[in-house]
Amino acid sequence: MSTNRKHVAEFLENVSTDCAQLTPEESYFSYKGVLYPISVYSQETFQALETFEARKDDVILAGYPKTGTNWLDHILNSLESTAAKYTDEQMKKRIALEKELEMTPRLEGGDPDKFKRMEKLPSQRVIITHLSPHSLPKSIFRNKAKVLVLIRNPKDTMVSYFHFTNNMFCFPNYKWDEFFSDFMNGKVGYGSYFDHLVQWDNYMEDENVMVISYEELKENLNLGLKKIAKFFGFSLTEEEIQSVAEKSSFKAMKEKGSETHGVHGDVFFRKGIVGDWKSLLSESQSQEMDRRFEESVAGTKIGAKLKYEVYCKV
Repeated sequence: MSTNRKHVAEFLENVSTDCAQLTPEESYFSYKGVLYPISVYSQETFQALETFEARKDDVILAGYPKTGTNWLDHILNSLESTAAKYTDEQMKKRIALEKELEMTPRLEGGDPDKFKRMEKLPSQRVIITHLSPHSLPKSIFRNKAKVLVLIRNPKDTMVSYFHFTNNMFCFPNYKWDEFFSDFMNGKVGYGSYFDHLVQWDNYMEDENVMVISYEELKENLNLGLKKIAKFFGFSLTEEEIQSVAEKSSFKAMKEKGSETHGVHGDVFFRKGIVGDWKSLLSESQSQEMDRRFEESVAGTKIGAKLKYEVYCKV
């Protein structure tokens, strides 16, 4: 998709209007045992999702909610458009086509007919999704499209998700202890983050899948962008990488939040730090998370990638 995200702000405004009157019980629907916000997604679109035909040159980002997908969405679009060297006229046409085809910010969002309309989008298509591999269209793996998987330490992911749900109309409001319990039991939008991680661990050796962590991008964004560019085959100079990095800092994204995400800019770009979990998790909750991680993800390759001992221990 294009680097111009103004249609995202428009989409979010419509979502807020549509779901403002929903009760907490009405806020979610279940599809194949996983909960999804009813104001953004639908059973019919999920059923039609399997008709999506991926292209080998699609640029796909998959990340559980609040792992940094909005940030990396911007980065991927910037890397792709910079490498493609679109003229102003070409970029305007791409933006206009996206708006005409009513593209939504996430692959799984929108109406069931959107997948037919997506066939009219020119390559390379930048596609963002929160789905786990079990829920993705089979054509993505069959056609060998490249998928960048974004992960983040589960404690910060949980805290960020909590603040997000309490500031968006399309989610029910929670007290922290209630949200902690629901997150640990997979009773939040997109289900269990632990299951999400375990599923992606099965693809760690797939040459068409690259896993990168939020934390390593925060540590060295330039290096992370070089890895991403190499994975997708983007030809960029050192100067171009540096330029994208400067425009993609959290500070820069937050300053443009009202332009890209409307009145919800501060909700999507709240703090952008590592370690914010310490502000909410009690000692017993932190220990409960440690046990759950040890039982489900520790010992896996994706678990090692998370550096849990570094980012989730006091």
